[in-house]
Formats: sequence, structure tokens, C-alpha cells
Amino acid sequence: MVKVALTIAGSDSGGGAGIQADLRTFAFHCVHGTSALTCITAQNTLGVTRVDALPAESVVAQMQAVVEDIGVQAAKTGMLLNQEIITAVAEEVKNLKIANLVVDPVMVSRTGAQLIDDRAKLCMRDLLIPQAIVVTPNCYEAQILTGLEISSLEAMQNAARSIYKQGAKAVLVKGGGMKGDLRGVDVWFDGRQMETLSTTVVETNNTHGTGCTLAAAIAANLALDRDLFAAVKKAKSYVTNALQHSLNIGKGQGPVGHFYAFCGENRE
Repeated sequence: MVKVALTIAGSDSGGGAGIQADLRTFAFHCVHGTSALTCITAQNTLGVTRVDALPAESVVAQMQAVVEDIGVQAAKTGMLLNQEIITAVAEEVKNLKIANLVVDPVMVSRTGAQLIDDRAKLCMRDLLIPQAIVVTPNCYEAQILTGLEISSLEAMQNAARSIYKQGAKAVLVKGGGMKGDLRGVDVWFDGRQMETLSTTVVETNNTHGTGCTLAAAIAANLALDRDLFAAVKKAKSYVTNALQHSLNIGKGQGPVGHFYAFCGENRE
């Protein structure tokens, strides 16, 4: 039986992040990818020039069309953009009884730029995060969700505990935006186990889409019936490999190489 995963996220016209990154990640893991589009961005390696939100009713209709016919074994959320979409998605996740929900709480970019307003952030915290099997905030998003200043490993651990108390079954605080020895170090907490996860630091400017890719890889591994912690570790390994084969395209920050195993020197 083919496993199915659903991404509920925005479109990146440059192909580096959003549903484009998610669907490539699902495909790499031999999981059939489905999607519910939340917004359309005019975007390239230099940045975003326009964002158009879809009606919340359209997002819900896409979710219903996929789940009621095909069914999904896991789902992940990305850019939900506004209060209306977040509220509608949270309600529909509950109505459709979607399990294995990975919430990438896209609120702030890796550079610290705010992407959604305060009302939307509250909806994310109060309505969606309590339904997540795992939440994957970057350090900036973890600061917003907890009110803590995060500049140390201890602060990352405290943030993980705080977000766990908001209702998620597990939390992965990502350290990609941290400095020094904490760069690339993630903190995992599931209410019992606190783990520090680190991989090889890859020196590349082409890191666009890493957050989307990580969350999608976790969802893909969950769809394949892997244990949650094992799914997280496998996803981190996948992202590291994709970073090692990142794509030097455009004039700015290129994306990671989702299909690294089939390209370049790896191609038979």
C-alpha cells in the first residue's frame, strides 16, 4: 500500500521552499504527496515580492478532497499566513481526524523577519499546536511562542519545555539560526526525554527551504510508520545530506538539493 502525506502550505514560485520543497521531500521518501495550498508567493532566491492568500474555504475544500478520498497517514503545515486560514485549518484537522500532524510554525524567517501578525500567532499557539504530534520552531519562533530570550542551550531547553506545555506531544527547537557551537544544534523534548541533536555543520549559503524540508521529512517518515523520535533523526540526516548538495542557482540564497541521491556524481 502506498503511503500518503499531505502538505498544507504556501507556494514558492522559485521552487526552493513551501509545497514545492515538501512534495520533493515526500517523493524522495517514496511517499505520495498531496497538497492544500494556502497562499501564492512571487519569490526567488533574492526574496519575496508578493503574497496572495487563498480563501480559507478553499484551503478547507482541498483538505477535504484529499482526506475523504485518498486518505493520509501524516500531514504537515507550513505557511498559513493569517488568522482565518489558521483557524480553519485547525478546525478541519480535528474534523477530519488527521493524525501525525507536524506543525512547522512559520511565523518568522531564519533572519528574524516577522511573517504573520499577532492575532495569527495566537491562533497558531492556541488552536493548532495542541493538535501537533511534533512542533518544529526555529529559535525566533520559539522566542515568540514562549516569550523567552534564546541565546543558550539551556534557554532552548526551557523553550522546548514551555512549548510542550502548550499541548504538543513533542517539540523540536531548531538551532539553525543560533551562533557559535549551537549553530545547527536542535533540542528535542517529549515530556520525558530531553535530547540535544547535532549533525555536521554544512558551510553553504544555499539553505533556502531547510525548515520546510525538515518538517516534510518528519511527516514522510511518520507516514512510513516510523517511531516519532526515529523519524526526527532520519529527517535531520536527510536535511544534512540535502545541504551538502545544495543548489547554487539564482543571485541569492539557493535551495537545498532534495534529490541529491539522483543527481551529479551520484547519478548512474
